[in-house]
Formats: sequence, structure tokens, C-alpha cells
Amino acid sequence: MIIITLALMVVSFVLVATLLGTATSGGQGEFTNNPEADRAQAMLEDSGLRETFQDTEVVVISHDELTADSEEFRARINEVHLGIVALGSENIDNPSPVPNPAALPPAVADNFISTDRHHVQIPVTLAGEFSDAEDHVEGLLDLADEKTGGGFTVGVAGQAAIGADFREISERDLIVGESIGVAAALVILIIVFRAFGSVWIPLVMAIMSILMTYAAISVIGQFYDNFPFFVTNFVTMIGLAVGIDYSLFIVARYREERARGKEKNDAIIAAGSTASRAVLFSGFTVVFALVGMLIVPTTIFFSMALGAILVVVFTVLLAMLFLPALLSVLGDKVNAWRVPFMQETIDYDDTTRGFWNRITRTVLRRPAIFMVVTTALLIALVVPYFNINLGFNGVETLPDEFRARQTFDILINEFDSGRGLGDLATVDVVIEENARSTEARAAVDRLGGIVASDPAFGDTRPYEVSADGSVGVLPIVLAVAGDTDEANQFVRDLRGEYLPDAGFPADPLVGGVTAFNVDFFNLVDDWTPIVLILVLSLSFVLLTIVFRSLIVPIKAIILNLLSVGAAYGLMVLVFQEGFLIDVLGFQQVPVIEAWIPLFLFAILFGLSMDYEVFLLSRIRERFDQTGDNDESVAFGLRSTAAIITGAALIMVAVFWGFTLGDLVMFQQFGFGLAVAIFVDATIIRSILVPSTMKLLGASNWWLPGWLNWLPDLRVEGGESPAPASAATPAEAD
Repeated sequence: MIIITLALMVVSFVLVATLLGTATSGGQGEFTNNPEADRAQAMLEDSGLRETFQDTEVVVISHDELTADSEEFRARINEVHLGIVALGSENIDNPSPVPNPAALPPAVADNFISTDRHHVQIPVTLAGEFSDAEDHVEGLLDLADEKTGGGFTVGVAGQAAIGADFREISERDLIVGESIGVAAALVILIIVFRAFGSVWIPLVMAIMSILMTYAAISVIGQFYDNFPFFVTNFVTMIGLAVGIDYSLFIVARYREERARGKEKNDAIIAAGSTASRAVLFSGFTVVFALVGMLIVPTTIFFSMALGAILVVVFTVLLAMLFLPALLSVLGDKVNAWRVPFMQETIDYDDTTRGFWNRITRTVLRRPAIFMVVTTALLIALVVPYFNINLGFNGVETLPDEFRARQTFDILINEFDSGRGLGDLATVDVVIEENARSTEARAAVDRLGGIVASDPAFGDTRPYEVSADGSVGVLPIVLAVAGDTDEANQFVRDLRGEYLPDAGFPADPLVGGVTAFNVDFFNLVDDWTPIVLILVLSLSFVLLTIVFRSLIVPIKAIILNLLSVGAAYGLMVLVFQEGFLIDVLGFQQVPVIEAWIPLFLFAILFGLSMDYEVFLLSRIRERFDQTGDNDESVAFGLRSTAAIITGAALIMVAVFWGFTLGDLVMFQQFGFGLAVAIFVDATIIRSILVPSTMKLLGASNWWLPGWLNWLPDLRVEGGESPAPASAATPAEAD
């Protein structure tokens, strides 16, 4: 098994080295439910008004002292223009019409010059479809670097240029996150295992699962072109967390069984029938939670969920197949190289000593008080969530040193409203019937007057009609960036109020990048309840089968929803409201990334269930042996608390490492994950679980007689349950 696994690692490395770069270039994402923006774009393409949805970049030439009227400035404009044309049709869509402001009549050239005349813009449409822009923009970026100098700054702004900067930051953040996460995990593993012979195993397991997932993405990405560039960040984040945690639980259980006196193979079998089974069912829980993302009709959710599912599946397979073989070879070498000054011997059967035992006994003496206080605290943390603003944090969140950010700021601040952003922020109103009719043209004129008072409105472009007169388009240039709340609200008002008031003969469609964003927000709103119901239902069924109880899954779902809700509330409080933002070193932004809450729910619900399964499996194991609920709860907390706490701290460290990068979306995502796991492993596991289990007593394990046909898939190894486990609520009382 070790030889086979190592061979797979070699193959995976080769696949990643040769194919990963081409497999992760679908950063924009696509809808699969044909929303209004998609229909508008398809109509423009079919009518010949647009060949395809292409990317327009804006090249901006700036000088702090010289103006566009000087000969030196005009010479630099000519040089840049010649360089753009020289990129050829393989990079630039029809290079000939690219405007040269230095050669245009003054009245026309002024449309490309800033109000202070220190900046000149040249719009450039890249060749190919929108998805090809990332490849074609490289020549434009190289040209900008070449022509920057002598007091001149040349920058490029547009979706592709911004995407290139985001990719660069993503790669940098990945290195930061990995380094900090691995370093912190190493320290925690040393504290938990107290022996260097064990410390390296979880780290190697995590790295192997990540490498196999990268390889799978590399292969799948040759046929499926929608993996975004940041899928590797996400896979690394989840892979480090679950890879280390799952291995930690199995190795810790193996060492525990050896400490109890079992022979090596018997200890491996015991760990396999308990901790490994818990890993298997925990992995199923995470996968079930992520399945909800697969049904959301957009490739971004599908791609990210697929990456997360793959890394969890590979982690579980390695834990089931490779780790037992590795333990068989290592034997007691897992206890080698003991850490100095950390030689304390753990008595796993001691029922009277230990920090976690004291915590548990304290909670069990006053369960109602602890339950009410902690529940109230968590509900208070959930409250800020109801003020959440969803959106996209765009180029304005990039660090100031990036050229795309600087160029975008120039377009917004230095050019007249509607001229600076140009094609970067355009909304298309598509008239699909009788586009040449008098009624349609009158409605177009009325619409211009209606939208003129909207602060997001910049200007209208000439109304265009297709050759056959069936389709017309009115491009509206926004005065704000296309990914702002103001732009999104303009599209909503356009669809819901302005277009009906204009009196078009048929309902027009609204397209463009901003319209795509609004359709995405609508999609998230529509599919969130569906995903929640699916994930909760699948988790309920799995936990009911695993623990043969109706009470346990209901309680687990409620508690996990509380921890997820608390993470949501704190995320809004910090990033949106600015609470402790300077202390934490994050960037305050007006919105939470629209994809984060739904995806965060799926990930957190699955990861939180991990600890629920590990903890409850030990409690159920003891309850089956003794029939004593209170003692079983205390034993379960006492025997798993150190490992669960260590595993949770590792996850928190890994996730927090990714908050230290520059991308706001990863700051928000990492923060949400870290906070939820911390809350789950402390307040939920240490206080709410024992207090609720104490209050419920033997009713925790109640299963109606009419469900006895369910398969008995006990995580704890299938030992025969004590009679009390089948008690009804009345009998338990």
C-alpha cells in the first residue's frame, strides 16, 4: 500500500507540474440556468450586434507635470498606440480601429483626455471570448511596463488586468497561508503528541491529499474549463485542515490503544474500528454538506465544491488505506523522540483528574444555567448577521501598489462622469421586438430622461439596431464602478422601475457585467433555502443512522446552526461594521462577498459535524458499555477534549493564516471559518453538548421502534448496545 501510494504521489506531481496552470483559468464563472443577463448577451450575439462577450481593457497614460497637449506626451501616446497595434489580431480584436488620441481632432480627442489633461485613455478590446482575455492581456501588460518611465506611467484597467493582479495576490496569499498554517499546526502537533515521531504524520497526510486533489483538478480541468485560479487556495485551506485533523484523531487513538497495552496490530485494528470509522462518517458528513453546492446553477459554486469534495475524499482514502499501513511499519516509533519537559504520562481511564474532567463536571452540576447563558451569547452574536450586505469586493480592495488599482482610481477620479470608466462599466438594454419601430425609439428617448437623475448614470451611447431590425441595444455607461452597490441598484431599478415607466412595446432585457452580478445575487437568494434544506436533511439522515437516535441529530443540527450563525454575525461585525478592524489588521469593506455565506455554511456545517461525530462516538461507545449517561458524557469529553481542542486549534491556525493575505474575500472566508471552528470546539463542545446531554439523559439515544429497520452503522465499532440505549423518553424519565 505504501508503494502504491508513493507511486500515485509521483504521478500526481507530474500531472500538477504539467497541467495545473491550464486547468485553473476559468475565474469568471458561468451560469447554468440562463438568467436575464445571459439571454441578453445571447440575443446580441445572435443578431450580430455583438460577435461575442468580449473584454475591453483601458490603457491609461499619465504624467504628473506634462499635459496631453505637449509634444512629448503626444509622442508617448503614439508609441503606446503603435505598440498596441503591433500586438496583432491574435491579441487585439481588430487592431486598426483602436483610437489614437494624439491623431484625432481636438474635439474628439477630448473624449479620451482627463479633466486636468494629465491622463489619456485608450480603450482596447481583446481578441476572442471573455474567457480568453486572461491570456491576451499579457502582451498589453508587458507593453505598459515597457512604456512606463521618463516621468510617464502607463497602466491597464479592465477585467483581465484586474484578474491578473488578483491571481498574483492569490499566489502570494497561498504561500503566506500555507507557511503560517503549517508552522502553527506543527507547534500544536508537538504539544498534542509530545513526540516528534508522530508530529510529521498528519502534515505529510495533508500534503499528500492536497497534491492528489491538485492532480485530479489538473486532469478534470482539461475537459471542464471553469475551475477558477483561486481553487488551489481553497483546496489547500480545506486540505490542510481536514488532512491534519483526520490523521491526528487516528494516530492519537492508536497511541491510546497501545498505552492501554494492546499489541501493535490489535491497536491498529482498534483505531480502525473507532477513530477511522469516525473519520469515514465525518468525511461523508462534509461531502453531504458540500453536495448542496453542486446543485447551485453556477460554475463557481460547482467548481469550488468539487475541489473541496475531492480533497476530503482523498484525505479519507489515505486515512483508510495508507495510514494503517504506515502505522504498521512505524509501530512504536510514533512515540520516538519525546519532547523534553513534556513527558507526562496520560491515564486514559482516570475519571477523577484533569482540566477537561473538571470543566465537564462543573457544567453537569448546573446544566440548565450553562445552556441558557451560552445559548443567549451565541444568539447575540448572530444578530449582526441580519444587517449583512452581499456584493463583490472588486478592484478597490486591491493594495495600492498594484497598477490595475491605480489605473482604475484614475479612471474614476480624473475623468468626467461617464467617460472615465467607458466600456468597463456599461449596462446594455436589449430590445427584442420591433427595435426600429417609432414606439421603441420613443421609449429609448424617454428612458434617457428617466435615468438621467440616477446618481449611478453616466451617459448613453448611440442606440444600435440589428440589420434585420429585430433587435436593438442601448448601451448605458455608468458613472460608478460596475461592481459597486450603486451600480447594482441601478440595474435593479432599471429592470423594476425605469424600463416599465419608459413604455417599451415589449419587455427589454438588461445585460452587461453589472447585470451578471445582480443575477448572481438573485441566484444566491433563490438557492440558499434549497441548499439549507438539502444539507440539513442529508446530515439528519446520516446522523440518525450513525447514532441510531432522533434526538442526537436534531440537537447536533441546532448547535451547529448556532456556531455558523455566530460566525456570520462576527464576520459582518468586523468586516462590514469595522469592529476591531484595525486591531485585527483587516480591511473594512461595504459588503460581504456574495458567495461566502452559502459556501461557508456548507463547509462549516460539515467541519463542525466532524467534532460532533468524534465526540458523540466516544460518548455512545461508553454509554453502550455502562448505560450511565452522566459518566458517559464526562468520559467522552475527557477522553476527546485534548485531541479535539488540538485539532480545532490547528484548523483555526490554518484558516487564520489565510486571513493574513491581501485578498478581502480570503480574509472574510478564513475569518469566518476560524471563528466558527473556535466557537464550535469551545462553547459548543465544552458547554452546550454536555449540558444538553445531561438534561436529556437517556433520551439522547431514543429511536422509535418503527425505525429499528435502519442499518446499525455505529461509529464506535458496533459493540452491542446496553438496554438503556433503546429507552423511550418516558422510560428514560
